[in-house]
Amino acid sequence: MQSVDQILAPQWIIPVEPAGEVLEDHLIVIDDGRIVDVGPGEQLHQAYTARQLTPLPDQVVVPGLVNAHTHAAMTLLRGYADDLPLMTWLQEHIWPAEQAHAREAFVRAGTELAMLEMLRGGVTCFNDMYFFPEVTAEAAAAAGMRATVGMILIGFPTAYAAHPDEYLEKGQALHASWQQHPLIDTVMAPHAPYTVSEPDLVRAAELAESLNRRIHMHIHETLGEIEDSLEKTGERPLMRLDAMGLVGPRLLAVHMTHLDERERDRVQATGTHVIHCPEANLKLGSGIAPIADLAARGAAIAIGTDGAASNNDLDVLAEMRTAALLAKGSARDATALPAHQALEMATLGGARALGREAEIGSIVAGKSADLVAFDLSGPESQPVHNPLSQLVYATGRSQARHVWVAGQQLLQDGEATTLDSRRIGQQAREWRDTLSAHQ
Repeated sequence: MQSVDQILAPQWIIPVEPAGEVLEDHLIVIDDGRIVDVGPGEQLHQAYTARQLTPLPDQVVVPGLVNAHTHAAMTLLRGYADDLPLMTWLQEHIWPAEQAHAREAFVRAGTELAMLEMLRGGVTCFNDMYFFPEVTAEAAAAAGMRATVGMILIGFPTAYAAHPDEYLEKGQALHASWQQHPLIDTVMAPHAPYTVSEPDLVRAAELAESLNRRIHMHIHETLGEIEDSLEKTGERPLMRLDAMGLVGPRLLAVHMTHLDERERDRVQATGTHVIHCPEANLKLGSGIAPIADLAARGAAIAIGTDGAASNNDLDVLAEMRTAALLAKGSARDATALPAHQALEMATLGGARALGREAEIGSIVAGKSADLVAFDLSGPESQPVHNPLSQLVYATGRSQARHVWVAGQQLLQDGEATTLDSRRIGQQAREWRDTLSAHQ
């Protein structure tokens, strides 16, 4: 018999690959942080002996959820300026608060709060866009969480950088510092076509290509953004980006709430990744991305929460459900975006968007043991006719009981093991007082 570190014995496993499959009374064998085998319990008990056997009765294990777009540090701005249009929210409230307070301490405290929230909801990997990404990377590495951090670029001075050259220089230094880390990755992150000049967008694309990085950017978030671009340039933002060479499998296009027929065709044909943030789009009144149509075309789609300042949570499980319901409602088709497809968008779809699908996103031998166990024993989840359907349509993030990243348990019986919940809560209250004084 082969000796391994751990065997998980849940009632159900949803591996995501193959699509829609649900395994019952199977085991997950883990050694040195990786999945060694997945198979029937009787068979694998005869093949392996584990230093730790973890029974998970009434629990379903799925790949760790991937939050493909967020601004982790902005969790400190949760509820700070609600019920406002996007540009009013940004220009009159969020950007002034950031100018006054967004420094290293703010980013560290906000990122720790965000990671605690995400882990408690089954998220094991997040793709972040914010100032001081070095601090975000340090906080994620210390917590043992997987993160892709943005080499931020925006066309105005901030506490982080004074001009585009400095943003790009700091981005290259960030990439050099973390490129060998097993959990931390980097991505080029120009904020949006309306906040970064065309010459700087071209420079960002060239840098992304030279470093083999993805490009993470807000695109077509509102109808006003498109109308403004048409008035100033005669072109819609996505087609301007296409002319600059940015559209393609390297691009992570966040929001994409307003797409005409030509743009939908182009997204599918180029392999552009659409990062769908349904609840933030709804809350800001930005629109509803045509996800049912994009999915039917075979476009690459992942799920993001956006920041807690505009959502107001980092609940990827809820985003899955909202995405599925919006797709069905907007298409007037109950078969649009079925449960297995919504789960894939929140796991393997996110992994593919980040270029990490060889490592995470499905429960397959050889991949990293990034896993989450949800408890379906409570009345809100009974009876369980179909665990996959139950997970997407009837499970809340509070039912996440255990989380592992690379085999390390970061959530045990609902409690974080690498983050100090009390200290993080106290920091959040202190920042609340500081930010309230600014208002």
